[in-house]
Amino acid sequence: MALTDLAYQRCISPQCGETYGTDEVRVACGKCGDLLDVLYDWNRVKPPTKLSDFEQMWTRRHEPLRFSGVWRFHELLPFAAAQDVVTVGEGQTVLQRADSVAKYVGVNSGGLYLQYEGLNPSGSFKDNGMSAAFTHARVTGAKRAACASTGNTSASLAMYCSVTRLMKAVIFVGSGKIAFGKLSQALDYGALTVQIAGDFDDAMARVKEVSRDLGIYLVNSVNPFRLEGQKTIMYRVLEALRWEIPDWIVVPGGNLGNSSAFGKAFSELLELGLIDRIPRLAVINAAGANTLYELYENRGLRWNGGNGGPCVACDYYKELDREGKKASTIASAIEINRPVNLNKCLRALDICDGVVRQVTDQDIMDAKAQVGAGGIGCEPASAASVAGAKLLREQGVIGADERVVCILTGHLLKDPTATVAYHTTDQDKFNEVLGSRDVKRASFANRAVAVPNDLGEIIKAIQLYS
Repeated sequence: MALTDLAYQRCISPQCGETYGTDEVRVACGKCGDLLDVLYDWNRVKPPTKLSDFEQMWTRRHEPLRFSGVWRFHELLPFAAAQDVVTVGEGQTVLQRADSVAKYVGVNSGGLYLQYEGLNPSGSFKDNGMSAAFTHARVTGAKRAACASTGNTSASLAMYCSVTRLMKAVIFVGSGKIAFGKLSQALDYGALTVQIAGDFDDAMARVKEVSRDLGIYLVNSVNPFRLEGQKTIMYRVLEALRWEIPDWIVVPGGNLGNSSAFGKAFSELLELGLIDRIPRLAVINAAGANTLYELYENRGLRWNGGNGGPCVACDYYKELDREGKKASTIASAIEINRPVNLNKCLRALDICDGVVRQVTDQDIMDAKAQVGAGGIGCEPASAASVAGAKLLREQGVIGADERVVCILTGHLLKDPTATVAYHTTDQDKFNEVLGSRDVKRASFANRAVAVPNDLGEIIKAIQLYS
């Protein structure tokens, strides 16, 4: 097995720019400590001259490489040879036109689309990046792979380890909220699951140390190869839109891997002449885990050519520590205070003329109910994108006639407790079940109708409510 010689790793800091081979396992620059990119010698790669050339890959779906919605675009992430790719059929996702959600958001009919990543094998977008990271782990000889997780990353890593039998999974979870739908996957797939006293940020700090000391391959999105797989979500969006560029991409903001990957995807496509413009990017935080919003909107942190001012973030993190403030939101998948991809996300916002907003748990759960009523179920974190699009439309940032793509990151059944509680319980019970005081009402609850075990009463109820 071998990596290709068409790719290399480079520090994202323009003041550093240190480079490394793709045969090295790194999650940070050894010189300055900043994040790394995977970059390509495009003159040697020679990708297709137009994006529509990728359509021919559909005729080769009998080949595992081209069946994958990630590796179908291998020419745009050729860091590993085709024969070394690890795939379990990830990326078979859909871009769904959602007129009922468009009405809720306030854009014209035909103007809002939902990119549903919940159709991935483990039920979330994580499989896109995991396939790429797992491929790199395999060709570099890793025997164990680890992650910190609020649920989806652990489910994905455990699945790839279980299906392929190529390495063992070690998963760190915090003692805070983790949806049972996700935890059940990690346990059922046989991963070694370590629950520490602390939240995701604590688990992330520990897994970095453990991976360094024990030589375990780290698959969190601080790993640059993870983001190479996540780039392909945007390729599939463009493919579904017949290669037309939407006006907006709206994505939930947690560890900021997706937003970072999307910015890189569009930057590379523009560099290659495969697109002539870049859509705008909106990153949506939950109000209870709003680090990016606080730094970007309130404290003026920007990419600024790589001189964004890291002390702004450092000072904020010190404030969090002094105040003992932990992230708290019903959207457990984005319940993160220290996003590891902050710098890359700042760069993506710069590339994509982006904006950042925060939405409440109330906004998230109401948007989630509207997505569900339209026939696609999603976990709470996913609905932050729809809630954010609605807010941006109300603010006049998104126009009614613009075309908007909201990313739904995870399946409804990742967190069924939240859905059932929203639709069936009274307010006190809702707060007890979900631990959120920010959801004051179930605005769009679809409650079950209680009737006696009597045919006549049942018929009356059906006639009354249908």
